[in-house]
Amino acid sequence: MTDFLNRLEMQIGKENLQKLQNAQIALFGLGGVGGYCAETLARSGVGKLTIVDKDIIEATNINRQILALHSTLNKDKVQICKDRLLDINPNLFVYPFKIDYPQNNDTIGTNFDYIIDAIDDINAKIELIKFAKINNIPIISCMGTGNKFDPLKLKIDDINNTHTCPLAKIMRKRLKELHIENVHCLFSTETPIQTNSNIISSNAFVPAVAGILLARFVVLELIK
Repeated sequence: MTDFLNRLEMQIGKENLQKLQNAQIALFGLGGVGGYCAETLARSGVGKLTIVDKDIIEATNINRQILALHSTLNKDKVQICKDRLLDINPNLFVYPFKIDYPQNNDTIGTNFDYIIDAIDDINAKIELIKFAKINNIPIISCMGTGNKFDPLKLKIDDINNTHTCPLAKIMRKRLKELHIENVHCLFSTETPIQTNSNIISSNAFVPAVAGILLARFVVLELIK
């Protein structure tokens, strides 16, 4: 066993650690939420990780995205993420896809134990959930973390039990129209902060905690 996983094995046991090392997870979106989620999965011993994001790193990302540094500006998020994850765990299999999901997604595959949705586009989120349901793959979807300030207001529940979050309201309606049920999601019970700008406000801690909670949820699902 890789030495850096010794202390995790002390908590969950050798058999459960092996489950994580055999797991294949797909993570869509490597922004403020997705970057921390990928980091946590790598440090938790997940064996295979497919990462999907079309963007490059921009200066406006630095306040909340773990992949965003002045040294990584204008570089592809999927490549920076892959390099970072392999620096954490050289035994991790990382499959990067720089695509605009759901376009050009034919090569991603379907052999996943879990899908994590950290995309910020509503139509893409709906298509990803449809993809997961059609292929019988468990999925958890992240709702909005922008315009939120309190990470303690984050929680995980079925999409039909969400409230307060504007994105969750739209997702509930769209999924109901499609007759899609039983979708786990992470959302905030905090009333969104009102600003005088069309730009969504953000901070370093809410997206980070959201990403870590998503990873924790999937780890627990895989070893339950």
